[in-house]
Parts: sequence; structure tokens; C-alpha cells
Amino acid sequence: MKAVVYENYGLPDVLQFKEVEKPVPEDDEVLVKIYATTVSSGDCRLRRADPFVVRFYNGLTKPRRMTILGNELAGEIEEVGKKVKEYSKGDLVLGQAGNLGANAEYISLTEDEVVKKPETLTFEEAAVIPFGGNTAYYFLDKGNIRRGQKVLIYGASGSVGTAAVQIAKHFGTEVTGVCSTENLALVESLGADKVIDYTKDKIVGNNDNYDIIFDTVGKSPFSECMQSLVENGVYLRAVHMALLTIIRGVWTTMTTDKKVIGGVATERKENLLFLKELIEAGEFKPVIDRSYPLEQIAEAHRYVDKGHKKGNVVITVVG
Repeated sequence: MKAVVYENYGLPDVLQFKEVEKPVPEDDEVLVKIYATTVSSGDCRLRRADPFVVRFYNGLTKPRRMTILGNELAGEIEEVGKKVKEYSKGDLVLGQAGNLGANAEYISLTEDEVVKKPETLTFEEAAVIPFGGNTAYYFLDKGNIRRGQKVLIYGASGSVGTAAVQIAKHFGTEVTGVCSTENLALVESLGADKVIDYTKDKIVGNNDNYDIIFDTVGKSPFSECMQSLVENGVYLRAVHMALLTIIRGVWTTMTTDKKVIGGVATERKENLLFLKELIEAGEFKPVIDRSYPLEQIAEAHRYVDKGHKKGNVVITVVG
């Protein structure tokens, strides 16, 4: 099968379009023919080995454990293991690959890594749901989001941010989105009650008293965010944090009534099912910025590296 492989860390040029062995599903797995996948900011960080700690997990000098990127996908089940009970050949699914490998024509996944594709979505739309949606819901759930709260979404126009705005509105909160001038209309269209243009206006520190501040891009000012949280407020950070930020977060959580939560989102099937329900209820819509064929995935990486994508970047595998 065809796949995009990287054998060295670095710029998008390290990505190679190659023939590799087609996976064979285990007894508890399904083989999915991939129709669409994505390039996320997480894929780009892994490609660059940023942060450096990635190397301790995936290979110190070059990638060894995961050489095919891609965390999310949509496609058709071509084969099922004999222990699989929930799915059949021909089922259309979307999924989140815990061990990556979705930037290819086929992938083997467990039953817990896929859900049936909503009928209203195209494969391209379905493929962008898992990464941003799961991450947004994971952190907002950790922050104990509930009706009546005031929530600030920093980086509201990215893959995690566009999902977070819609999920926060589902829970009945007052949502303020932070983005650049060109993305104000997009964030408003997703349901944000207020949108702040970070290129022109002060973001936090205006006595807005948010219950939750959710930084989806790792660029919010820590001290100002703490000042803008109410008592028992929560600061969420869905990207890797520098050592100093980690120390400040732990100290704040230990010594004040405010809480700082960061780290990496856990992938859960129940999160995908929750997102599927929101889609079917008309409360969640995927946002796609650009689409590239698999052969042009390096160009997609270059675009995502710029840090200005709106929602998600899709890779079409089967036209």
C-alpha cells in the first residue's frame, strides 16, 4: 500500500511517499480502507521532534516507533477480526489512531478506536472530528464545564478551538473566543457570544472573571489569565508546556483556589460517541480550511507549520 513515511526528524521534506506492507488486522481489530485523513499541529510537532522529549518516546536520533504520522481518519471497513462484534465489512467509520499511521491507504484499529460515520458528513468532514473534538472535550470535561459559566477559548479558530467553542456552547456557557481579525466571522458563526481580536484588543485582565480559560495554542499570558479567573476557576492548556509554566501551574494549583490543568488528551471512544451525537443533533459542524491529496502531504505540513490554519487541514486518500 501507499503511505507517507518519515525516517528522520525535520522539515516537511523528510516526508516520503512510499510503498509499505499492508497491515493485517489482529483478531480484535478491523482493517480500514482510508478515504480521508488529516495533518494536525500534533503531527507537525512529532515530525520536528518538538518538544525534544518526543525523541525519548519515538527514537532519540530518528523516528523508530512511529514512522507513519496521522492520528485521525475516515473510511470503510474492509476486513474484520474474528473477535470483532460491533462492526462488519462495509461499515463506514471515523477513527482516532492511538499509535498513528493514518497517513496511508490502510490501517488496522481496535473496536475502541472507531465509531460509525454520521450519514450527514462526507469522509473529509468526518476525518477532522477526532483530534480537535476529542482534545477539546477532554479538557473542558477536566475543567468541569457546566451551564451558566463564562468560558474563554484562546485560539478559537484552530482545530481544537473551533471544536471547543461549539462544545462549550452545547453545555450552556457564555463563550468568548480569541482569534485574529480574519477569523472573527468564523468564530462568531460557530456560536461564540463574544470574539476578541488579539491583534487589536487586550485579551485578559479586564476583570472579565472567567470560570474557565482554555488555551488551545499555548500562547496565552499566564499571569493575566490567573488574574482573570474567578475563585475556583480553571486554566486549561492543551499543548505541551515549558518547564517554567509547569512549575507555575503546579504552584498555583497547590497554593491558591485556582487550578491549572495541562498535558495530553486521552483518546476515548466515549468522547467520539459524544461528538457523533452532537453532529447528529446539529450542534457540531467540522471546519475545513484546506484539502490536499496524499501525494502533496508535505505541502500540507508546510501550511500547518505556519500556525494560521482555520480549523482543519484534510488529506484525501481516495478521491
